[in-house]
Amino acid sequence: MAAAAGRLRTRLAAGWLRLQMSALPIGQCALAAGGAWFVANDLVGHARPFFAPIAAVISLGISLGSRLRRTAELVVGVSLGVLVGDALISVIGSGPWQIVLVVALAMAAAVFADGATLLVGQAGASAVLVATLLPPGDAGGFDRCIDALIGGGAGLLVAAVLPADPVGPVRREARALLDELAAVLDATAGALRDRDPEAASKALARARATQPLIDEMRSALLGGHEVTRVSPPLRRRRRELGRFAELAERADYAMRNTRVLIRRTYTALCDDEPAAPELADVLNELAVAVRALTAQLGRDGDRELAREPVIEVVQHARQLAGTFTPGPSEVVIVAQVRSIALDLLQATGMSRQDALRAMRGDPEED
Repeated sequence: MAAAAGRLRTRLAAGWLRLQMSALPIGQCALAAGGAWFVANDLVGHARPFFAPIAAVISLGISLGSRLRRTAELVVGVSLGVLVGDALISVIGSGPWQIVLVVALAMAAAVFADGATLLVGQAGASAVLVATLLPPGDAGGFDRCIDALIGGGAGLLVAAVLPADPVGPVRREARALLDELAAVLDATAGALRDRDPEAASKALARARATQPLIDEMRSALLGGHEVTRVSPPLRRRRRELGRFAELAERADYAMRNTRVLIRRTYTALCDDEPAAPELADVLNELAVAVRALTAQLGRDGDRELAREPVIEVVQHARQLAGTFTPGPSEVVIVAQVRSIALDLLQATGMSRQDALRAMRGDPEED
């Protein structure tokens, strides 16, 4: 009973968190829908302008994406569906086979025109609405197109006046990606320390499953840039988004290098090759350095503070390599540690040349 109550509380807490995170997009959709209906019905004078609020909601959506393109696809799709539906239903009437024909022709026209998923879907959906809700011969195809344009415009206006935080979702996705990178490095260190090939195999599978995190961060970046385009007051956040774009690129490279490191660790353990147990400590330290970078992703954080832990990892790896003659796998592991460190330093804003100089311990140039 207690366990069931605990699961229920966990689900309720998760649901409440999702609701809090989606509160602004939901409010945007609701305001845009009401505003679009008011403009189309009360100001323009269109009867039953249901396409206006539909277009407003779809143009905004719950999540950010390519909103400007989506609005254009929405308006074109609705226009095609309405025009094809009006032209045919007024001649052939409405019924099951008429709906089949109208939907097929509207979607075929949309595929021919562009082929975008939203455009094609809206063309088909609009044709259905015309074929089922509007009486045959009811003029109004042009009005429905105007309604779609009003709805799309209302969505963009609400997004500009009540914009979402362009950086918050990007920061959240960046933290998730870096947390996973640190966890994978810790798991690899444990496998190396225990000489456990199965644990190394699991760490490799986990590293290979991180691509969706990278894709989600890039999607959040796209949405953030779009917010700054439609909302002039937020254009000053573009520089911060640029820093996160560089971090996303370097985190992607770091994860790729980590996969190479884990594959070599797995091979060494399966083939019973020697691997200095101190290398596991280096990997743990690298995970700590990744978490130091994650800790600096706050609004007022300074990523320069994350550089020193990374440089210390490189120095430790260099000192360790000088205490013994490394085998083939150990050479690869140390090389990948250096590559990951280089990626992390560049993620803090350093140039490649400055990062290499810091890793070598060279003094800074004036």
